[in-house]
Amino acid sequence: MILTDDERRMRDGADGPAVAAAMDLLIRYAAALDAERLCTVRNVAGTTTQPSPLKARLVAEGGWDRAFSVINLDADETLPIPPMAVPTCQLQQGFGPDAAGVVPYPAEFVALQSDAEVFYGGRGVSVLATCTPYQVGNLPVRGEHCAWMESSAVVYANAVLGARTNCEGTASTGAASLTGRVPCWGNHHDEHRRGTHLVRVDTPVATFLDWGLLGYFTGDAVQEARPVVTGDHALPELTDLKHFGAAAASSGGVEMYHVPGVTPEAPTTEAAFGGAGVPEPIVYGAAERRATYERLNDQGGSEDVDFVLLGCPHASLDQIRDAARALDGRRLHPGTELWIMAPRALAAVAERSGYTAVIERAGGRVLTDSCPAMSRAAPEGTRVFATDSAKQAHYLPAILGIEAWFGSTAECVDAAVTGRWRGELR
Repeated sequence: MILTDDERRMRDGADGPAVAAAMDLLIRYAAALDAERLCTVRNVAGTTTQPSPLKARLVAEGGWDRAFSVINLDADETLPIPPMAVPTCQLQQGFGPDAAGVVPYPAEFVALQSDAEVFYGGRGVSVLATCTPYQVGNLPVRGEHCAWMESSAVVYANAVLGARTNCEGTASTGAASLTGRVPCWGNHHDEHRRGTHLVRVDTPVATFLDWGLLGYFTGDAVQEARPVVTGDHALPELTDLKHFGAAAASSGGVEMYHVPGVTPEAPTTEAAFGGAGVPEPIVYGAAERRATYERLNDQGGSEDVDFVLLGCPHASLDQIRDAARALDGRRLHPGTELWIMAPRALAAVAERSGYTAVIERAGGRVLTDSCPAMSRAAPEGTRVFATDSAKQAHYLPAILGIEAWFGSTAECVDAAVTGRWRGELR
């Protein structure tokens, strides 16, 4: 390892024992990755406030200093935790007070999390509490080195914003928040950001549903590689790119993709591949679109829908508005619940804009901070759910043992109102 003078000082304890432990962790991590240096980062997105039985036990033993020392620094002893050295935000966490009486989630976890927010907020952590920090103010600039967790946030940061981050973990982001360092490898280097596979779209991709299907196909096709997407697609919006990246990171492990003319490092297809030549394409046509849709819908047998989930990754304001318009003047089926997951900051705007009132009049709820997959919580008795998120259709059946239907937002709203799944690929 090649360390700078400042890094050696931190390692040797000049900034206190917690920072020294953080540097020790990062040096061990870098050695395991065969990284020669550490990158200087000024933007960390991790998780500290998310409650769990382990955290509850550690807090009982030695407060939040102990919880952070053990979980975020891999330290055996309890260390006094100083303020964060660089801007740090909390990603999605457990459900908060707004979910009381709606979500079957332990009240003691809500209280533990509220206590954590006080501790970490006092040390400089911005509690954004969302998997989409880029929607609520955390927007790293192109070329900026970051240390982010959360697969859908990481792929958005790399591919849409042009920032540079690998998919980090709880410990590495914890260490990065106290040092402003992370191992310099993978997506931090130019050569590991260039395209590896060409995905040629031969069937129209224009809707939110289409971008989810294309993302799910692409991730499965390339796994952890870096696709370059060309062909018959419309100019994507923020929600389309959010949906595409989350789906690709779920079916595969995509952390970086290029859409020539849209994503920052790909003004052309040739530029996306770094001048290395364009490979033979992986074709996404009508047959592949149909097969992807059927794969996402092969987890549903019953057409009776108990639960509809919108907003994964967390919904944009436009998505909340569209759901409100689809629900205006309608009522949910008495046996079906509708949750729309959103960042708390955007939920506040949705309430001020009148969208929340429309959704609640219909019987639905806008909830913040978490999601059923993160907190392992759905309405009691749920057997079948419907979603417009390829990511949730991928994960939630395995996590909660329930059936899934995947379709458009309009089809999901229809299922919430009728209690029946009537979606079909058009």
